[in-house]
Amino acid sequence: MDTKLLELLVCPVTKGPLDYDREKQELISCSARLAYPVRDGLPVLLEHEARPLSDEELGL
Repeated sequence: MDTKLLELLVCPVTKGPLDYDREKQELISCSARLAYPVRDGLPVLLEHEARPLSDEELGL
């Protein structure tokens, strides 16, 4: 994931920042508790495509 692109992207739900999980190929929104998939190098920033994050994944 291009770091410049990551700086421009925000969570569509909260408008907050996203973190990239290279291993899982996901963009993480801690504030929305959602993980958005990255498919073929393209972020899929649709709420219905995101998976909910557990407390363990968020480090809580």
